[in-house]
Amino acid sequence: MELIPAPRAVDGPAGPGVPLGEATTLWAGPGTERTERWLRATLGAALGLPLRPGPRDARGGIRLLLDDTLAPEAYRLDAAAGQGVEIRGGGPAGVFWGAQTLRQLLGPDAFRRAPVRPDTAPGVPQQAVEDAPRFRWRGLLLDVARHFMPKEGVLRYLDLMAAHKLNVLHLHLTDDQGWRIEIERYPKLTEIASWRARTKFGHRASPLWDDKPHGGYYTHDDIREIVAYAAERHISVVPEIDVPGHSQAAIAAYPELGNTDVVDTAALSVWDTWGISSNVLAPTDATLRFYEGVFEEVLELFPADAAEFSAFVHVGGDECRKEQWARSLTAKTRIADLGLADEDALQSWFIGHFDAWLSARGRRLIGWDEILEGGLAPGAAVSSWRGYAGGIAAARAGHDVVMCPEQYVYLDHRQAPGEDEPVPIGFVRTLEDVYRFEPVPEGLDEAEARHVLGTQANVWTEVLEDAARVDYQAFPRLAAFAEVAWSALPAPAERDYADFERRMTAHYRRLDALGVAYRPAAGPRPWQRRPGVPGRPIEGPPPNR
Repeated sequence: MELIPAPRAVDGPAGPGVPLGEATTLWAGPGTERTERWLRATLGAALGLPLRPGPRDARGGIRLLLDDTLAPEAYRLDAAAGQGVEIRGGGPAGVFWGAQTLRQLLGPDAFRRAPVRPDTAPGVPQQAVEDAPRFRWRGLLLDVARHFMPKEGVLRYLDLMAAHKLNVLHLHLTDDQGWRIEIERYPKLTEIASWRARTKFGHRASPLWDDKPHGGYYTHDDIREIVAYAAERHISVVPEIDVPGHSQAAIAAYPELGNTDVVDTAALSVWDTWGISSNVLAPTDATLRFYEGVFEEVLELFPADAAEFSAFVHVGGDECRKEQWARSLTAKTRIADLGLADEDALQSWFIGHFDAWLSARGRRLIGWDEILEGGLAPGAAVSSWRGYAGGIAAARAGHDVVMCPEQYVYLDHRQAPGEDEPVPIGFVRTLEDVYRFEPVPEGLDEAEARHVLGTQANVWTEVLEDAARVDYQAFPRLAAFAEVAWSALPAPAERDYADFERRMTAHYRRLDALGVAYRPAAGPRPWQRRPGVPGRPIEGPPPNR
């Protein structure tokens, strides 16, 4: 069987399959309504099946029901000739993941938007599939700040995530190069901070520029639509508003947010190149009140009950340069008034303020592993990106962790050492490398390992100028990552990569049907290359765990 991610157990196939046709009915028990809607709208449209409501015992029909003997995201799919297809889930999400498996069993045509073989009756192999995820948090970060992804692209990626049983979309909404979410009380964030006059093409050392203005943002209703669309697919959307660094776009719109005593912030514009800007937020009460206003609107748009991890709000906290604070009398005064040791402690105070602010509103702060420096409130969680060390430290301190080390699961890193790879960035991370990634660090005891909520692949878009480039960097590696996050795989060296490659042969046809511009196994197609555009390749193997 060619399922991705691989299920825990399969019995069969044995005997004839289960045909689906005009007469096939769909019965949905209480709590399965989202999957019922998805099956009719997506699977029904792809195969030209009406999937009319019918009784539970309809011969040859599809049945959806909850089963409290299963874990919340676990499911059991039974397909038997004469009986039909039954999907039991421990919770609504489990039923939905079972429906995703059903779609794969029906072949690549089930991934299209309309029938291409209307005279061919689809069928489900006769078998039983039992499955459950290894990790609760199975995430994908989309950086929509560096290069904006219009709403339709985000909705498309939610569908691609659902097809791979991923359940957390981390939206990186703000950075030096752009602000992508409407905040009604601060209109200049979209009037000024949401676009830049030009864009560096390639790595920041590249001499090339795209002189076309670049920008865009999501309105309140766009965000509500994204969150609702995700919730229908049992996906949590975690927004990231980056503080106190990566904030030049916001300062360009509201210069009083910056360190005005050392920089003429009124002369700043949204940054048009890559790297880490030295223009960071000033540690003032006015800045805190401004961002509290931002987060108040963010909490309204991203309700805590939308899906499992919807209570989380990401505050960034990474790569905050301290040169301006070191020269700023305002910053020095704040350090003295608070009795802090230095500028590093000032950043910890800044993050701690929003940790307490979010906690008081029933939300959970999550940030990059730099937020560990100086201590965290007990409920805060950590995205471990600078290797495994941050995740290990966080877990041992009792904090929940999402493992996303850049050396393994930053999908903007190049996929092969060849010169044809477009804008080569970072380490070579092949499909096999991602398949052998292990999210749980060595050295954690059982209690500490339970703090690893799961794992996440990150797609940063400095050199990904459009949707086709995002597809190329994400796929097929995101399929390997999805299996690492979902399936109960053995230790990395013992994983059957040859079997995964065999199953990918079928999965490429599904990706074709979905219109994904993935990197072919043989290398980039001519139009996927970017000849003459410099990158930043890193030679040698990544650090060990």
